[in-house]
Amino acid sequence: MISKQEFIARQHRLLALCEPESVVVIPAASLITRSRDTEYPFRQNSDFWYLTGFDEPDTVLLLSNHSQFSDPYRAMAFRPKDKTAEIWQGRRLGADAGLSEFALDEAFELSELEDVLSEWLGGHDHVYFPFQSPLRETLFALHNKLAAAPKENISPAALCDVTPLIHEMRLFKSSCEIALMQAAGKISAQGHIRAMKFAHPGCYEYQLEAELHHEFAMSGARHPAYGTIVGSGDNACILHYTENNAQVCDGDLILIDAGAEYAGYAGDITRTFPVNGKFSAPQRRIYQLVLDAQLAVLDRIGPGMTLNEAGLIAAEVLTAGLVELGLLKGTVAENLEGLHYRQFFMHGIGHYLGLDVHDVGDYRQDGEDRPLQPGMVITIEPGLYIAPDADVPEAYRGIGVRIEDNLVITATGADVITADVPKEISEIEALMRKS
Repeated sequence: MISKQEFIARQHRLLALCEPESVVVIPAASLITRSRDTEYPFRQNSDFWYLTGFDEPDTVLLLSNHSQFSDPYRAMAFRPKDKTAEIWQGRRLGADAGLSEFALDEAFELSELEDVLSEWLGGHDHVYFPFQSPLRETLFALHNKLAAAPKENISPAALCDVTPLIHEMRLFKSSCEIALMQAAGKISAQGHIRAMKFAHPGCYEYQLEAELHHEFAMSGARHPAYGTIVGSGDNACILHYTENNAQVCDGDLILIDAGAEYAGYAGDITRTFPVNGKFSAPQRRIYQLVLDAQLAVLDRIGPGMTLNEAGLIAAEVLTAGLVELGLLKGTVAENLEGLHYRQFFMHGIGHYLGLDVHDVGDYRQDGEDRPLQPGMVITIEPGLYIAPDADVPEAYRGIGVRIEDNLVITATGADVITADVPKEISEIEALMRKS
């Protein structure tokens, strides 16, 4: 797990990115009503979690680099201790315990927050906070109130969005974060293996989903990192299919895109396999083509390459194969230039991965695609999706294949941290025969 010292170091690093005489205000997430008097399972705001590792709702982190302090000043507002609320809804840390738990300079209750913010804003030149925040209106109102008293000259000069600063920090994972993501990858992999072993003609997509989620939870990852996709047959051609309610027919391929969330960090794996344990000849051709595209990218990816360049490597392999199979007409060069492969491969090659499954960070800098750098974690996920009504030979219609792995970019290349799940055709068929 991540140490208290690392969280504090992140807070100090964030303050160092801000202008002098600045205050930073970072709110936690709140509970969200599911229906009437029940809430969805609580999930902490990723930025707040990144800076604190604290999993209670309705908390606020305050940081200051004001020149009056010899070191960065750190404070938090907590929900008050409430015996009745804790009986019904669970324990609360409270301000007194929070002061020592997080080695803070100051801790107070949420009821004091507006007064504290008014005091802090009046003593700083810049206020950094997430502009898409429930505190937005409060902070703007306080700023305007202070600005209306020009004789006192206490209004902060600028309100600044802190989000880009935090997201640039989150883009580069520490060794502790990578270890947690490796664990998330292993748990996710075991879930996929379990689903492959369970699959049989006549099962339902939701049963496969249940196998995955049970494996995740039994390994300490109580929740999936995103909505699990279990698409059988031509459901696999719907990129974000989450109904997961169809019965799987003999001869179908099953595309599963699922990942566990472990200690806040996401795994994100996709595998495609035949429910009866044996690829048909058309399925085998399409699957191998997607696998070849992924392996071509994995063989070359590393620091200095952009995700767009990686996507072009996959596109060249896929286009050449589609031309050879007769699913695209004309030459490979003509199809690449015309982007004709996009009718079958319509998404990007991958994305950043971290506390969010589609993690934060800029993909472009100064108008150019951003090169990958050591410490980034990404997915590589080529796919082919041939619609049931596509103008191709009938044997290929309704086939959807995606293969996705998670990679840590290193100084010399990339490490695949989700390699525990079989993806070679022979390995998948062998696993399913054995089960």
